[in-house]
Formats: sequence, C-alpha cells, structure tokens
Amino acid sequence: MLQLRHRRDSTPATTRWQNKFDEKLEQWPHLSELVLCYTTDWVKDENKYGHYDSIGLVSFENQIYEGPDTDIETEMRLASARRTKTEDTTDDDIPSTSGRQFAEVTSVESVPKHFGASPLPAYEPAFDWENERLMTFGQRISEAPISHGLKISVKVQSLSFQAGLVEPFHGTICLYNRERREKLSEDFHFHVLPTEIQDVNASRGIFYLDAPSASVCLLIQLEKHATEEGGVSSSVYSRKEPGHLTERERQKLQVWSQIMPYRESFAWAVVSLFDNGIGVASGGSASPSSPLAPSVSGSISHEGVFEPSAKIALDGKLGYSSGNSVIVEISNLSKVKESYTEDSLQDPKQKAHKPVKGVLRLEIEKHQNSHTDMENISESGSVTNDSVDLGDRLADSAFRKLPHNGSEGPQSCNSKWNLYDGREISRNGSNAHENPDLSIDEFHTFDFRTTMRNEPFLQLFHCLYVYPLTVSLGRKRNLFIQVELREDDVDVGRQPLEAMYPRESGASLQKFVNTQVAVGARVACYHDEIKLSLPAVWTPSHHLLFTFFHIDLQTKQEAPKPVVVGYASLPLSTHAQLRSEICLPIMRELVPHYLQDAGKERLDYLEDGKNIFKLRLRLCSSLYPANERIRDFFLEYDRHTLRTSPPWGSELLEAINSLKNVDSTALLQFLHPILNMLLHLIGNGGETLQVAAFRAMVNIVTRVQQESVDDAERNHFLVNYVDYAFDDFGGRQPPVYPGLSTVWGSLARSKAKGYRVGPVYDDVLAMAWFFLELIVKSMALEKSRLFYHSLSTDEDIPPMQLKEGVFRCIMQLYDCLLTEVHERCKKGLSLAKRLNSSLAFFCYDLLSIIEPRQVFELVSLYLDKFSGVCQSVLHDCKLTFLQIICDHDLFVEMPGRDPSDRNYLSSVLIQELFLTWDHEDLSLRAKAARIIVVLLCKHEFDARYQKPEDKLYIAQLYLPLVGQILDEMPVFYNLNSVEKREVLIVILQIVRNLDDASLVKAWQQSIARTRLFFKLMEECLNLFEHRKPADSMLMGCSSRSPVGDGPASPKYSDRLSPTVNNYLSEASRQEVRRVNSQLSSPSQPYSLREALAQAQSSRIGASAQALRESLHPMLRQKLELWEENLSASVSHQVLEITEKFSTMAASHSISTDYGKLDCITAIFMSFFSRNQPLAFWKTLFPVFNIVFDLHGVTLMARENDRFLKQITFHLLRLAVFRNESIRKRAVVGLQILVKSSFYYIMQTARLRVMLIITLSELMSDVQVTQMKSDGTLEESGEARRLRKSLEEMADESKSSNLLRDCGLPEGALATIPERSAENKWSWSEVKYLSDSLLLALDASLEHALLGSVMSMDRYAAAESFYKLAMAFAPVPDLHIMWLLHLCDAHQEMQSWAEAAQCAVAVAGVVMQALEARNDGVWSKDHVTALRKICPMVSSEITSEASAAEVEGYGASKLTVDSAVKYLQLANKLFSQAELYHFCASILELVIPVNKSRRAYGQLAKCHTLLTNIYESILEQESSPIPFTDATYYRVGFYGERFGKLDKKEYVYREPRDVRLGDIMEKLSHIYESRMDGNETLHIIPDSRQVKADELQPGVCYLQITAVDPVMEDEDLGSRRERIFSLSTGSVRARVFDRFLFDTPFTKNGKTQGGLEDQWKRRTVLQTRGSFPALVNRLLVIKSESLEFSPVENAIGMIETRTAALRNELEEPRSSEGDQLPRLQSLQRILQGSVAVQVNSGVLSVCTAFLSGEPATRLRSQELQQLIAALLEFMAVCKRAIRVHFRLIGDEDQDFHTQLVNGFQSLTAELSHYIPAILSEL
Repeated sequence: MLQLRHRRDSTPATTRWQNKFDEKLEQWPHLSELVLCYTTDWVKDENKYGHYDSIGLVSFENQIYEGPDTDIETEMRLASARRTKTEDTTDDDIPSTSGRQFAEVTSVESVPKHFGASPLPAYEPAFDWENERLMTFGQRISEAPISHGLKISVKVQSLSFQAGLVEPFHGTICLYNRERREKLSEDFHFHVLPTEIQDVNASRGIFYLDAPSASVCLLIQLEKHATEEGGVSSSVYSRKEPGHLTERERQKLQVWSQIMPYRESFAWAVVSLFDNGIGVASGGSASPSSPLAPSVSGSISHEGVFEPSAKIALDGKLGYSSGNSVIVEISNLSKVKESYTEDSLQDPKQKAHKPVKGVLRLEIEKHQNSHTDMENISESGSVTNDSVDLGDRLADSAFRKLPHNGSEGPQSCNSKWNLYDGREISRNGSNAHENPDLSIDEFHTFDFRTTMRNEPFLQLFHCLYVYPLTVSLGRKRNLFIQVELREDDVDVGRQPLEAMYPRESGASLQKFVNTQVAVGARVACYHDEIKLSLPAVWTPSHHLLFTFFHIDLQTKQEAPKPVVVGYASLPLSTHAQLRSEICLPIMRELVPHYLQDAGKERLDYLEDGKNIFKLRLRLCSSLYPANERIRDFFLEYDRHTLRTSPPWGSELLEAINSLKNVDSTALLQFLHPILNMLLHLIGNGGETLQVAAFRAMVNIVTRVQQESVDDAERNHFLVNYVDYAFDDFGGRQPPVYPGLSTVWGSLARSKAKGYRVGPVYDDVLAMAWFFLELIVKSMALEKSRLFYHSLSTDEDIPPMQLKEGVFRCIMQLYDCLLTEVHERCKKGLSLAKRLNSSLAFFCYDLLSIIEPRQVFELVSLYLDKFSGVCQSVLHDCKLTFLQIICDHDLFVEMPGRDPSDRNYLSSVLIQELFLTWDHEDLSLRAKAARIIVVLLCKHEFDARYQKPEDKLYIAQLYLPLVGQILDEMPVFYNLNSVEKREVLIVILQIVRNLDDASLVKAWQQSIARTRLFFKLMEECLNLFEHRKPADSMLMGCSSRSPVGDGPASPKYSDRLSPTVNNYLSEASRQEVRRVNSQLSSPSQPYSLREALAQAQSSRIGASAQALRESLHPMLRQKLELWEENLSASVSHQVLEITEKFSTMAASHSISTDYGKLDCITAIFMSFFSRNQPLAFWKTLFPVFNIVFDLHGVTLMARENDRFLKQITFHLLRLAVFRNESIRKRAVVGLQILVKSSFYYIMQTARLRVMLIITLSELMSDVQVTQMKSDGTLEESGEARRLRKSLEEMADESKSSNLLRDCGLPEGALATIPERSAENKWSWSEVKYLSDSLLLALDASLEHALLGSVMSMDRYAAAESFYKLAMAFAPVPDLHIMWLLHLCDAHQEMQSWAEAAQCAVAVAGVVMQALEARNDGVWSKDHVTALRKICPMVSSEITSEASAAEVEGYGASKLTVDSAVKYLQLANKLFSQAELYHFCASILELVIPVNKSRRAYGQLAKCHTLLTNIYESILEQESSPIPFTDATYYRVGFYGERFGKLDKKEYVYREPRDVRLGDIMEKLSHIYESRMDGNETLHIIPDSRQVKADELQPGVCYLQITAVDPVMEDEDLGSRRERIFSLSTGSVRARVFDRFLFDTPFTKNGKTQGGLEDQWKRRTVLQTRGSFPALVNRLLVIKSESLEFSPVENAIGMIETRTAALRNELEEPRSSEGDQLPRLQSLQRILQGSVAVQVNSGVLSVCTAFLSGEPATRLRSQELQQLIAALLEFMAVCKRAIRVHFRLIGDEDQDFHTQLVNGFQSLTAELSHYIPAILSEL
C-alpha cells in the first residue's frame, strides 16, 4: 500500500519559510516546483521492502536423553520440587531460549493433533526474516530519510548571583565550534526575571549536532539592561568580597530596568559538551557509560585548560523524554569589561574577563535523533532482546514523524527496546515532544551546516541572518542599530516589510529589530544575530536598511530617548550570497532613491564616507540556488513550461546538457527538484527533449552514485528520492512510467541493433535499479489514484492491467536487459549480477501492482533465457532471481499462469531447485537448499498462515518437490549431509501439514516409491540423531578438520541449520565486545573462555567440539537445547508419519509390500536403535501397540524374524535403563510382543528363543557386574534392573497400573484382535517365559562374577559354562556354543571323560534336531542309545530347535556332518579317558551314516577302530589289577564364606592317579585364596557326620573323603567288604550315580577300639546326575547310612576273603596259557589269608569274639554265623592250596610248603575256639 507520510522535517517551525509576502508563484513554475518538492507529503510504498509479521518462535522444552545409567528425569523432578514456592519464577522471567519471546498463538479446535512440535523451528531456531533477506545478493535495504546525529536540548533553570538577582537578565545560547571559530547554529534566546518574580521562561532550545566532538561547545552570552550612568554599576556582580546589594541599590536597579528598554552585553561562558577524550574519530558512537553521551561538563576556557568545574547531577525527568538529562551549573561566567570580540573568547590570557560571582543552571539533555543512535545502542550491548535486529533500517529512526497506521512494515510488532537506564523507547509512534505543533515551548535552532552538507535539501527554508560587527566612530557614544527590510527606496517614509524574526518565541514577524547598546565605546562591538524571512523572488530594489541610534543613559525629566546618528543600506541581490565581511559607509540622512548611483552624490556620509560599519551575512535558502548553471536551467525550464507554442529554441537543451558540469554539492542540494523537472520533461516533452532529459538524468544519477560518500550499491540519496520524495507530480499530470520506459527501451533497442549509444548505456545498466524503481513507483501511484475514490479504505486495491502498448514496451526493455545479464555474466562482470537482482526486484515490485499473470510473462521470459542447468554464474543469477521473487509477501497466494493451474511461481521454483541439486557446483546446491528452507520457515512463522487449512494449502504447493525427489533418488543421495538435512527438514515440514488424502495419493503410486519415501524417513532419523557431545568427542577432535565450502562461518553444530552457526558466531562476537567495553583494558581477554574463543576463531575450521567449548555457557545451553529439540521433533514427526502409514496400510488403501511391511519394520528398527529423548519413548509405545494390533500377523511372521530380533534386543536393552519411565515402557513392549505371539503364532516358544538369543547378545553389551570396594565383583545395577523388568513382565498384579502409566488402555493385553475368537493370553506361559529368561540372566551373571577366579577354580568355571549351556538350551546354537566352551575347559584340565560327554551332548542336540526333521539317518533308537551314554541329551529341545529359525541362528547349522564331527571328537576323548565301551557305542552311531552314504573307506576305518576298542576292553578286563577309570571323593563345605556352597556336599570325579592328599591340597589352595586375612580354612580329618551348628562360626571347613562308586545291582546291605575287582566280571557301562564309604567307630566314643568294640557305618550317597557327567563334580542329593556291629564286621571280613578266593578258583579261563596271571593273584590272596602271622586275620577274630567275655555277649545266631563263616573260609583255603599245588612249578615249591604249614598251624590255633574244625577239615 502506498502511504502518505509527513516529511521528516528537521527545519523547525521557527525557520520554515512561509510565503509571507503572498507572491504569485504560478508565474515561476520552477519555484512552485521547488515549493511543492519541499512541502508535499512523502509517499512511501509499504510493500516495497516486504512486510512480515511473524508469530513468536516456539519456546523449547529441555529434552531428556537417558543413558542406561542415568535418571535425569527424576533428578529434574526433585530439583523442581526443591525450589520452594517463594523461589518459583514465573514464566516471563525465564529467559526464552527461542530467541524471541512471544507466546505461541494457536487455536485449539480443529487443529490436527501432532505427536511433537514441528521440526522446523528447532532446525532454524534463530530464523530472522530480515537477516535472511539481507543475505540475498543485491538485496535492497530500506533507507530512513536522512537525519543527523544528535539532538541536544538545553533549558535554563535558574540564574543566581552572590549579590542577588534584582533586574531581569536576557541571554542567548548557540552551538559553537571552538577550533574552527564558527557558529554552528542560530541563537536561542532566553530571559531570567528577578528573584521576587522568578519565572524563567520554560522554553527549551533544541540543537542538532552531527557527532560528538571535543571542540563543540555551548556559547552562552548574557545581557542586562544598559547600566545607568552614575547608578549601580554592573561591577557589583563581580565584587571580590561577598556582599548583597543594599535595599537602596535594589530599588534603583528595579526602577531603572523598567525605564530602560535597551540592553548591553554583560557576561559570557563556554560550556564544553563533550569530553576531550572523545575525538571526532569516535564515529558518532557514544560512550555508553556517560549519562549524556559521552559527558556533559561545564568546562571553562581558563588558562587554556578545560576545568570541568560544573557539577553534573543526574536528575532525569522521566516525564519528559527518553534521553538522560544532566543539570549543569555554570559558575564561570566571565564579565565583559569592554565590548569583546570573538577573538577574545579564544584568548583567555586577556585580563579583561573578570569572573562574575554567580551561577547559571542549565538542564542539558541528549535525545535519540536517528538511526545512527540506534546502532550506538546496539554497540553498547544494552538492548536486552537479542533477536530484534538493530541493523534494521526499516525503522526509519527511533521516532518517526509519520502517522502510524499500524502497518509500518515489520516493526509493527511493537517490540520495546530497553535502554540502559531502564526507560523505554517504543519502536514506532511519534513522540509528542518531537512535534513542533504540539509543544510550543521548544525552540528548534536552525542548523547552519544544513546549507553546507553534500546532501539534498529536504525542507523549505529561505532566510537571511545579519551580524552587525563593529561601528568605528570618532567619539564615544552609546550606540545601537535598528535593522529592517525594505522593498524599494522610493518612499523614505514607507513602512518596511514584516520580515524580522522577533527575539521572543511565539511572537509574529516584526518590521524591525534592535541590537544591543554598545555603552561609551569609540568602536562599538555587537554580538547580535538578526534573522529575517526573505521573499521568494527578489528584485534589485530589495534591501536592508540599518539605522544607528545614540541614547543617553540618564534620566533627566523623562525616560531617555534614542537619537538617530545615521543610516546604512545593503541591496540583497548583490550581497546576499557573500559570506565574507561587508563594510559600509554611514549616511547622515535618507533621501528617496538612496540606493541608486544617481542619488549617491546627494548623500552626506559620516567620517568622510569611510566604510566604518562592518557586518556579516549568512543566506540560508533552499529556494535560491547559488549555482548559476542551476539557475539557468530553472530559468529555461520556466520559459519552456510557460511558453504555450511549441517552437522552442535550443536554450533548454543547452541548459540541460550543462547540468553535467554543475559542482557536486550544488547538484546534490537541489537533486530532488532537478530530477523532478527532468522527469517532467521525459514525461511530456518531445522526443529530442525526452532523450536529452533522460541522458542528463542518467548522468546526474551516476554522478550522485559515484561521488557521494555513501558506497552502498543503491545510493542513499537516490533511494530516498524514489522511496519518499518522488510522487509523480501528485497526479497533476500523466504518470511518468510510459515515457520513461519508452525512452529507455528505444535506447536499449538501438544498442541491440548495434548502433553506437555511447558510455551512457553502461551507466543506465549500472543505475538500472533506480529507473526500474521509478517506473514501479509511478505505476503504483497511478494505481492508487485510479482506485482512490472508488474503494473504501480497508479494501485491497485490485491489480492493475497494464495497457498493451506499455506492457509490450516493458517486455522489450526487459528482454534487452536480460540479454545484457546473460552476456555480461559470461564475462564475469559484477554489474551483471547486480542488474540481475534489479530485474528480480522489478518483477517482485510489479507483482504487488499489476496483474500477476503479466508479471509471469516476464518471469517465463527470464527462465527461457536461463533454461536448464546453466553455467555456475548464470545458474547462480537464476537462483538469486527466484529467491527474490519468491520472497514476495503474497507468494503463497499467487495464481497459476492458466486459471486452472496452481501457483506458477512455486512450481517454477520447485523445478529449478531440483535441477540445481543436480548441478556440479556444490555451493549452488547449498544455496538452493537454503532458499527452500528459508521459504518454508517464512511460511511457518507467518502470522497470516497459522490456520491448518492454510498450512495444508502450503504443504500441497510444495508436495511436488517430494515427488521429484522420490523419482530421482540419486540426486538426493549425491548431496552432502548438510544439504540432505535441509531437504529432509523440508520434506518433513511438507508431510507434517498434509492431510491424509494427499498422503494416500503419495503412497499409492508404487511399492518401490513408498519404500523410497521411508528410506528418506530413515535418513531423517539417521542424520538428525542426537549424539551426546561425548560421542562426537572422538570424531571431531582433530584441530583442523576439513574446511567446508568457502570461508563459511565456523560450525558449531552439524545438525542445525547453517544460519545457526552465523547466529552463534555473531552472538559470541557481541559478547566479546560487550564484555570488553566494560573492562579497562579491552585488549586483554577477560577470561579463559574468551581466550579460548579468540584462539578458536583464529584457527581455520576449528573442530565443532572445540568451538562449542568456546561458547558462552548460555549460548552453549541454547545450542544443545535446539539440537535436542530438533532430534526429538524429527523422531516424533517420523513416528507420526509411520503411524498414519500403518493405519492406511491396515485398510490396504496404499501400495506397499504387505508380505513384510518392510517400511514399518525398517523405521521401527531405526527408532529403537537410536538415542531418543524421553518424550519420544513416551509417545512411541502406544503407537507400537497399535501397529502390532493392526499388523501383528505380518510382523510376527517368519519373514520378519530379523525385525523381531532387533526389536526384542532393544526392548531388553531399554529394560536395563535406570529411568523408570523408559524401563516400564520396555516391559510393556515385551508384553505387547508376547500378546502378539499368543494370537498370531499360537505359542511363545519362538518368542522365547528370540528373547533368549537377544538376551545373550545383550549380555555382551551390558555390564552385569561391578567392582566392590574390596576388589571383588558383585551384581551391577543394570543386571538388577533387568531382573526386575523380567519379573514385572510376568506380574499380573502390576499389569494394569503399568499399562496405565505407559499411556495404553488398561485392557490392552486382554483385548482380542479382530480375527481371533477367544482370549489366548495366559499369565502362566508368560511366567514360564520370564523364568527361562531369568535363568539365562542368572547363568550369565554367575559366569561374569567368576571372572576373577576363573583360572583358579576350574570346577566353578566348568559349572558356570554348564549353567550357561543349560540356560540357553532352547537355542541350539547358543547351547552348542557353551557346551563347546565347556568341552575346551575340560580338555585343559585333562578331564577327558567330561570333555567327551560335552561332545556327545553337542552331537545329541544335532541328532535330535535331525531326527525331528526326519532326516532319515538316525532313528529314535539311536538317540536313546546316545542318551544312555549321556543322560543329559534331553528331549524337550527338539521342537523348539526346529521352530527357532532366526537370522544367524537355527537349524541350518545342524547337519549330519556336524553331528559326525562331534561324535568323532567324543570317540577320541573317550579313548583318551580309556572308557572304551563308550567308544564302541559311539562308533556304532557313526556306522549308519557311512552305510547310508556308502562310504566304504569310512566304514573300514570305523571297523578297524572298533577292533582296537574291543581289544582294549579285553586287555582291561584281563588285567590282574582291576581297572579303575577314576577316583571319587566326597567333599563337604561348611562356612558362610563359601556362599552358595555352604552346607552342601559334592562328589568329585578325579583322574585315577589323584590321591586323597592331592585333592586336599588342590581344594585348600583354591579356597584359601578367597579367604580374607581374618578367616581360616580347616580341613576336617575324618569322615564322620558333621553337625554344622557345632562348628566354630567365621571359620570355613572342608571335609574330604574318598568314596567308592556303587554298581547298579550291588547289595548295599551286605556286610562284606567291597573288593572292586569282583564286580568287573562283565563289560559294564561305567556310569555311576551312587557312592559309598565306610566309617569305623566305637560306641564308647573312642575313635579306635579292639575288634570286639569296632562298629562300622556305611554311607551311601546319591548324586544329581551320573558320572561321567558334563562337569567334574555333582551335588549330593541323598545320603543314607547303615551301621554294622563289631561281630557283623568280623563275619563280613571273613566272608569277603572267602568270596575272593572262591572267585579266583571258579573263574573260567579261556585257555591254559592263561595260568600265569591266575597263579599270581591266587598266591597274593592265599598269602594274606593263611599266614599265621597275620594278626588281624581270622585268628584275631577268634580271639576277639570266641574267647572269654565277648562270647557270652553274642547272640547264639550271630555265634553260629561267625563259626559257619570261619569253617567255610578254612575249607576254601584248603581247596585253594590244592589248586596252587597243581599250578606251581619248581621255583614255587618252598612257597607252597610255607602255605601248607601256615594253614595247618592256623587250623590248630582255631581248634582252640572251634573244636569242630578239625572234624570239618
């Protein structure tokens, strides 16, 4: 919208020229042009620089990323609970981390519910549309109308004298430059009335100043009523000794001051406004520390030193304004002794200046006056809100004198800026005190430098200042001068013009003005400034008339009257422009025509006609150009305009052409009117004139651009002209644009046709922006005038249709300019890029004014010229072009080219951006990505587009982009990660705002396309994953990581938008600057961090990590907050999309692979495997539940095993987390899987296998143990939490609460999916599942806890491997793995039999699996046979082994070959253990395989092996020493230190050469190492029963006893002694699970007694499992004992020997050659039986039981049995001796004789006790 704006006029009302003399300006067209130029309101196009109302940026929550061992959530909750209510901060106090502090406004109804916040704000958290625009090449910057530096107001508060204030005082204040000795401003007049009627006039003087400078000061001059001769002289005010005026003196003074109207000068002072310290070099920046920038000190020029003797008191009057006012007391008034001159001000050495004893109090205040000050504020770092961009030139200044209609461009958001003293400047709004009409008590002094600056005049002023200096007369007089302006000199008595400005503000113009009185001076000096208003046009007769008066300063009879002394006159036209001193003679009297030379003779002059009157003039006019060429041009312009008939001469052309020779200051000052007049000529002159005017205009504009100080691409003055001043003649004549475009177009066409057009053409191109903007503004003005009356104010003006001819002309011009861009770009001229931006802005502007489809013609013309992928330079231009056009405010609402089409610009943009991503120039790719992200941000934060339907519309506009990417994925994959992130954020943003229907369409096209879409989603999760800084420590620490494209800003963050890096580096720079400004020495870094930051910034491409470290903690916190939120919102967004997808897939409305649903599974695997925030986990599980409800069948199917395995793994991983919220959710996730298992696979076996597999994998990741302080290991927190989770999973009582906490319906597990009828959930099954997992967990834990003693305690090690093997039994692979570990452990210990058992167990697993699969080689019988060798080969594994075909696990490895391999290993190991009968059984299992394969060679080998085995068995059996394969020991553990072993008994199987002493030593070595220093280990020496409670506490006991294995069919109740060789009669499997040992004892408590007292206890132990087992020791599960009395013992002993002999005699021998071994064993037994010297033998039994007292105690039955046993024994001995005789050779004769003798003597001995023996034998 075009808006009228009041001119920003620093010409005070007091100076502004009004046509006081009612001249008719119409007769001077150039004058009316000038007056209009300065007085009409400015017209500004509000849309030109874009208009953007943003909503507040979203404020971010802290996201919590938990690790397995953290619980930040709880810590934060506790921390917030700890903050008591009193400390509670309100939300407003918390600094918003979003950069802008606004509440987010969204309406609640009908907004589609999103899972999380949009990812875009977190990606682009510092989005600032202003900044983004500034990045565009050739960006136009809105210029404020020119204004200057500081504004200072001065108000006189009071004047006081030591002597007292009785008479009124008057004074003037002006700005004065002490160095250059020039007055900078006109005088401000004030007066002070006496104390009784003290009423200082309240007006303030307002002074303007470019920049603070030490030489600028206030010059204050005081005057009082001229002193009465002989009255009270003014010296009373400077008396040395203090004293008041006497009453009489006071009265005299009061009376006199009422009589005497004329004043004399009294005193003066100079007040320095700025410290010496601030040089001009400070560039206008005010030191932020001083209240009045930089300081106000009343410093005196005393002895050449500035003494700041003025006290500065801060007493800011809040009511008045935003500056800081300072009260300055000036106590150094210098008394004027004689009339002084300006020189005497400079020379303090003159003793003329006596100090006046008085004080003048001023209130001085500095005001913000312009944009430069705004920058000062930002420099000093005092603006609190860091996102308001202070470089924002759109705020023309702090205050605008513009009507504020609420649409002042972007700044209408009313943000407040806080200045450092806590007062506020509201950003828009015109402050009352700025407006001259509103406050009459302000006097704006005219700033004289206005007329000297190189800049255009913007206001109308036309006045003359007259300074009478001296009058030198022959004798002393009291002289004053009266000044007036006269029109002519014809009538001497005629009244002068009312042109003189009065001294008092507010009064009207007067006819004459008087100066001060110079009292009693021969040379009268004056200090007055007389100001008069001039007529617009002067005639030669306009002149100034000076009248000189003398006055007596005494009262005679009446008040004194002035007497005329003489006159002087000065014609204006000759002298007005002079700056130097003018000297005039003084006439005695006036006669008519006194100006004319003719009348001069008649005049009588004083002092012989010498020039005794000196004066100076200063002309200040914006109507009257001092430059003659400009005056000529104005004159010719007037003639041309007023002439009605066409035949004009060439004078005007000459005048136009000579404008190029005008000097630059004059040209600049009258720039606006000159341009207006030239445009006038271009608009309606003939062709010749048009061309001349156009060329002159180009020339002028180029000069202005080149010669002004301003080096911006668009010159400040020209921008101001186009934006504000140019109003196309206010509609007083037809618009300029047709003429302008025609002239320019014809020039361009001439160039295109190859004519020579001279250098002007290049100038036109360089200044094209100016002409294009003029054309546009002219159109806009025409449009607004067309519709001005017909539309109501609030309606939008419809676009204007350009006339065909004009539009064609513009098209041609545009085409020519495009060709120039194209040509010059290839040559690499920077002009081309600027011209390109100007053309883009031309289209941009036209879009607001004319019918957009006409603009689209231009855009498509552009794109045809730059079609496809062009050279980098051209392509860059094209991107800039699009970037500029698409930044249009109404971009979203643009139509298509045809009425049916969607937005033309957006479709073009998408097309071109996608093309660019395939361009080989990487920087262009980045630029294209940036453009789209910035655009989407702009829409996202645009206050106009916050409704869901708007967002949907925008999303649909950009949706084709997603389609293009999916069509050509390689383009996307070729981008680097930064651009990928940009593109993905865009895709997420688009998809987020789409409705379901559009999504369905997008996913309906093909399976592959849908899959690609989800590939992009996976990329999102991957690229935006939040890695803790620690993760990246390793990656980014090299100090010089490769530097990116070009010297970009340092990278603080990979994941956030590139602009964040700029924002942060800018912020840290600001911070350095802020802190430095507060320090005394800015060169020193103020802290280590700062030093680091400086070091960082000096290194090229320092690593991101180091850069982050160098940030201010607040900034670093912000950065982390943004990154966390970005990651969280991306995950949420992808989850939302996945959820929609799964819902749509359930209704089969889209195309995807329904067999596997790989889109869903891939995304879920990606979710689980990444580091996610707590909020995400909370959202995820309800969705997880829904997805499994909808697609459980597919997801649980075999095809998705990999998915399931990953999910189970991650659920278990989360179940270890310390954070309860996450751990609970993991439990629920497991329950959801179990439920799906029940419904879709009907059993949980497969899930169990899965879970066990993943548990085993997890165990390698999770730390299950932790070190205690004493160096031992204990279960870790993770393991405990996992156990808790697994228990909770099966806990029915907690289930509903758990579901409710996790946001699922309480009945989630009970709800029945649609397809199934009954509820299949079973808690008992879940319990079983949970128990199997706990078993595996415990086994793993136990194994880990053994870590340290593994190498020492081999038994425990083997047992832990065994437990693992059993716990993981459901998974064949893991089962086998642990069995093989166990096998290896046994082989190291040389426990061959156990190792062999492991190999058999492995083979068993394989065989069972094969048999279950019916592989035909082995049958059930074979497995049973195997089970006989190794009872552990159980049957339950089979069904599940085949069920669990999981990726990387399962039956595929279970082949016949592997079974054979392990059988052969078992065979080898058994033969090492010499358990040959096992070998035989094993080989019999290998043979069927070879048979079925007809592997005859293998068969032959097997049989050879078998032969060897059977021979070995024979050998064992025939050995006279019975073969033992092992020894067995019972070990009991007593003592708390043993932990789980305490009070348990084990049977150990040891190699056969291990004796009791060996195992004692071995075990005590193992367990002593575990004891502390204060615990001891005792070994209980005997095998009696131990009563645990009788043992000493704190001591550990081991009891070790040798035991014998018990045969299967053995009679354990038999009292015989056991001789092992007796039982080896047949080949038996040596499989033992029962053991016994005998313990002798006596009833009388002695350990040993005679045979008659010696009882025997036989203990039989039953072990869990049988030896040889998979481990070396088995737990004793049952222990029974029998007791035998002494006599039974004795009978048993005798029977044992009888049996042994009989066995030896009756054993059949195969051949006679076998005699030798038999003879030897017979001899051994006989020798022990019949030799009489064997005391313990038969004889001792007789002596013990059959003699004396014991015999009487025996029961008769026992006696009988004893005697029968003895008789039988003797009979067998006799038989044996006979057999012996048969077998022996000669060498054994002696031995035989001994035996016979022995037998006989034994018989004899026995006959004493058993007389019947002799008869028996």
